[in-house]
Amino acid sequence: MPPVSEVFLQIVVGKCAAEVFSTRVEFMSKNISLMQLMSALVCAGALALGACSSDPLEAGAGNSIGAGTTTLLVEGSARAQALTGGASKPEQFNTEFSLRISRAGVPVTTGTVIVSSLGGKVPLTFNNSQNNSGRWVGSQPGYYEVYQFDITDGTDSVTDVRVDGPDIHFLTAPTLGGSVISTAIVPVAWDRGDRADTAYLDTKQVEKLQILDEGKYDLPPGSLKNKKDQAENETISITRINQLTPKGGAAGSVFSVSIVNSVEVLVAATGN
Repeated sequence: MPPVSEVFLQIVVGKCAAEVFSTRVEFMSKNISLMQLMSALVCAGALALGACSSDPLEAGAGNSIGAGTTTLLVEGSARAQALTGGASKPEQFNTEFSLRISRAGVPVTTGTVIVSSLGGKVPLTFNNSQNNSGRWVGSQPGYYEVYQFDITDGTDSVTDVRVDGPDIHFLTAPTLGGSVISTAIVPVAWDRGDRADTAYLDTKQVEKLQILDEGKYDLPPGSLKNKKDQAENETISITRINQLTPKGGAAGSVFSVSIVNSVEVLVAATGN
């Protein structure tokens, strides 16, 4: 009979604790006693735990409402935009960060604001331009799905807020570059994993139409920009959003992660 340690390593390496216990039949088939099995499990506990550990920033890790002093009102977002129509890979997106932070109605312009993902840490900078309306902004190439927000200004803070965003979706109908008729229903379909909290559909004719993230939607007639005498280029976009209310923010605080993907189509001339 081979040594217990050797058999254990053959079975346990790369498995989580639940899987370890499920292998008891394998141990019995090798004539290893229950006492030996328990001893092996105890000795290799660290190995089993290590195999089960995961990075809190990995996709699917889940949300964290974080902590804080409840003195800062924060509206924070990470918004990933596809760089090309039909994007389906993380590197085909760019993610913009935007946070509006205030304390007792006064904008917070100092301190430290950091957004973290598997792509690294991004320190945000305060931008007080007229169009920006006083926001902390930054960007990061790619889309990493899970983003953590950490904000500190003196003794005030909102930290360890983690939003597990929607997975990457891509439109399957209409087809990229395909021709559609604006006077008829246009079936729109997208491939996604888990349902997002909220979803919106946009065209040049329709702005931020809220829909269910069911992977399909029938776009009513008249929802696409068109011309009488010639074809018109149009873009159909689907935005999916996950959000949470942080524990350590002032009342009204919210953080969100969204991803936008689109398809370009050609709208046939209406002829009238």
